[in-house]
Amino acid sequence: MNFDVIPAIDLRGGQVVRLAQGDYARQTVYAQEPLALAHAYAAAGARWLHLVDLDGAREGGLANLAVIEAVARSGLKIQAGGGVRKVADVHRLFDAGVSRVVLGSVAIREPQRVADWIARHGGERFTIALDTRWSEDRWMLPSAGWTRAEARTLDDLAPWYAAHGARHLLCTDIDRDGMLAGFNLALYRHLAQIAPALEVQASGGVRSVQDIRAAREAGARGVILGRALLEGCFTLAGALAT
Repeated sequence: MNFDVIPAIDLRGGQVVRLAQGDYARQTVYAQEPLALAHAYAAAGARWLHLVDLDGAREGGLANLAVIEAVARSGLKIQAGGGVRKVADVHRLFDAGVSRVVLGSVAIREPQRVADWIARHGGERFTIALDTRWSEDRWMLPSAGWTRAEARTLDDLAPWYAAHGARHLLCTDIDRDGMLAGFNLALYRHLAQIAPALEVQASGGVRSVQDIRAAREAGARGVILGRALLEGCFTLAGALAT
């Protein structure tokens, strides 16, 4: 069974950044240039790279498309999203060389529309991003860069997408994102129960290679690594060897 270790690059204004718990006011800017960082990850053995256009995620539109296009020529397989709202955005990312388009806000607000895209292009071409926050005894799904409340829950949509042809699900515990607090393993065990057919990518809080092993044991089929790599908590080569 494949298990993917996927480094992440979050983009804002063309720079490599990280947000704490998805808060745009709590941003760290890193000195690395996005394309150079992508080449470094490829040299370390990565096969996939996760790119997030944070400007697009909040406002809509592909604000960092030029950077995404450049990185897509790095030799890595790219899954990218942030700001995808319409089918033209999907086609622009495919044309830019992106292997899988990440669908977040639109997947929460307009699931039938996304199901139509999956039917047209195939489940392998998309990653459904259901980033979640525990609130009122439910896993809620905020949208628009995690700034807008939505009525649908994780338990509503994860099984629904599994039944409508989705293959890949990215799920971040927002409260752990960028906090180096470890993955929420109970969340990924829950997803394995309610949507066992989906290949789940764990995201949010990884701090050690032991966390990666624990996510795999909890049923995840991949992990997204952001701040922990940027700040040297462990090396990508070490993570790939887990």
